[in-house]
Amino acid sequence: QVQLVESGGGLVQGGDSLRLSCAASGRTFRTYAMGWFRQAPGTEREFVAAINWGGGLTSYADSVKGRFTISRDNAKNTVYLQMNSLKPDDTAVYYCATSEAPGIPRRASLYKYWGKGTQVRVSS
Repeated sequence: QVQLVESGGGLVQGGDSLRLSCAASGRTFRTYAMGWFRQAPGTEREFVAAINWGGGLTSYADSVKGRFTISRDNAKNTVYLQMNSLKPDDTAVYYCATSEAPGIPRRASLYKYWGKGTQVRVSS
């Protein structure tokens, strides 16, 4: 069992930055790939970014590439999502999740444990 708690969301203006954190507890955090997903009202949950267990491999959705950066600190059992140049289209609830799949999975179905999410709102 892995417990995940996201934090760092809030209301910002377009062009601003936010850093989301996801603190993990329970089973060995460092053996899992970690991902960030987001879900806006009336839409399906979509992939944002993922990082492998060692932190050397990352993957991003095209919509956030060049603006968002995923990282992890295995000593702190925490994964981060640095979000720069935020746009109103980035408004959503952001979730972190863990996966036992190899590599850097992008499909939500490959993630087993999920946090409850943190709200990000970007005004124009």
